[in-house]
Amino acid sequence: MAASGPRGPEAGTAIACDRLVRIFSTDGVEVQALQGLELTVARGDLVALVGASGSGKSTLLNILAGLDVPTAGTATVDGYDLLEMSAKDRLRYRREAVGFVWQQTARNLLPFLTAAQNIALPMQLAGRSRGAAQRQAARVAELLDALDIGDLAGRRPAELSGGQQQRVAIAVAMANDPAVLLADEPTGELDSETGAAVFETLRTVNRELGVTVVVVTHDPLVAGEVRRTVAIRDGRTSSEVLRRTVTDEHGAESVSEREYVMLDRTGRVQLPRKFLEALGMEHRVAVDLAADHIAVRPDDAS
Repeated sequence: MAASGPRGPEAGTAIACDRLVRIFSTDGVEVQALQGLELTVARGDLVALVGASGSGKSTLLNILAGLDVPTAGTATVDGYDLLEMSAKDRLRYRREAVGFVWQQTARNLLPFLTAAQNIALPMQLAGRSRGAAQRQAARVAELLDALDIGDLAGRRPAELSGGQQQRVAIAVAMANDPAVLLADEPTGELDSETGAAVFETLRTVNRELGVTVVVVTHDPLVAGEVRRTVAIRDGRTSSEVLRRTVTDEHGAESVSEREYVMLDRTGRVQLPRKFLEALGMEHRVAVDLAADHIAVRPDDAS
């Protein structure tokens, strides 16, 4: 039976994937979308997942959302074991533990309901109890106010712009107070200015409501606005960029960023392709151990 909520020493971890594998079979041909991917996301973090088309990032997001089931490995989100859940547990998980925002604006909202009614719907589907109507109304009002979309409450999707639809969709995803919010290219159909407004709504959810947010994006502006950007290549976590704000001796603030490559349990790393191409590295490399670092050089055996 899957358990919800943090447990044991992993109480500070929202998402943990270890050697995650997903294999698809079509007409007798197997395709490995995820090939031993490893990822850990701390509670309250805001993370962007980036990668080329077919890299596995959307497959990962669908697994984290409970829309797909991994083939092997381990994956937990908010204490739920994604490989061991029953159908009933999975339904509860999708309703309570995670919120999801699709790229296609029309896919997130029911066209015949107002914005407020769309936000209330997930709470109604989660079950009714005494006083539920009052609590639902209060939660709808809270989200409309927190995300600064109160003026949209009575409008139907056709009366909203694409950016407004996405901001309402974020409120819908937050209706049941999930621990994790997942967004698949939420600004993909929007212009840069509108996309920036939608991303600011995601930032508000993260900062003001304390929700862990994971965004799949191709937008370099979005990827550059988060503390941590994780790159996925060939079904594995390949590199990360970590950003932090630093203050100089004059009190001026700037953002410092550094790129890291990921080290898996077997000691393998995925070096960025641009580095390999710059030094002509392929097939094998020379490795030297120094006192405080490991040097990787082009093969010099020839």
